[in-house]
Amino acid sequence: MPSNWIKGFTKHTHPSVLKISETMKHKKLDNFYHWREEAKKKGLIKSHYPSFNKDGDFAELLGVVYGDGNIEKFPNTERLVIAANSNNTGFISRYADIVQKIFNKKPTLIRSRVANSLRISIYENHISKRLGIPTGNKKDIIIVVPIWIKKERYLLKRFLRGLYEAEGSFCVHKPTSTYKFLFKNTNRYLLDAVQNGLIMLGFHPHRSTNQIQISRKREVYDCMELLEFRKYK
Repeated sequence: MPSNWIKGFTKHTHPSVLKISETMKHKKLDNFYHWREEAKKKGLIKSHYPSFNKDGDFAELLGVVYGDGNIEKFPNTERLVIAANSNNTGFISRYADIVQKIFNKKPTLIRSRVANSLRISIYENHISKRLGIPTGNKKDIIIVVPIWIKKERYLLKRFLRGLYEAEGSFCVHKPTSTYKFLFKNTNRYLLDAVQNGLIMLGFHPHRSTNQIQISRKREVYDCMELLEFRKYK
């Protein structure tokens, strides 16, 4: 069989290869186009990306992604990443399971070599659009809690649980009877969402710079119990 004349060349080293590359780019094709189309016909990869079901798992996923997630955009796909402490096996198991349920695809768990961290990662098209969360840095984006979440107490609770699992903490100093259930973030719109959500659930949060806190002992424990904070099956 004769060797392929293109073998060994790139668009940077051969004008004809460059022309092929530009033609494929213009037609929005790539080297895997034909393979991908065949895989779609066989059902090996998705060809349709419907909206997600508006249920508790989806509400909680939105919360954890707003809190400690990120969506990266690539030329032909997107990637959802949720950061986790590698020692928090309950968190990892819970959110890897929720991601798998929602996307019907098992996520990849990537351990960092330089830090005590792990990333729950999944690639798919139109993640940002279907989650309603922009790609890239979320620091200054305007965040509005969806109406379907605010209308139902259970869904609001799940949404806040995702946020608190990502960015929440509990501390107590018994000698001074100091109790705090904290949520920290630099996005003021997300702080608004947490503060308003807690009020809707009947709590009395206090707001300070980059932080929402509940300080009444009874409310601290009631809120943690309601959100099932750090409780994993």
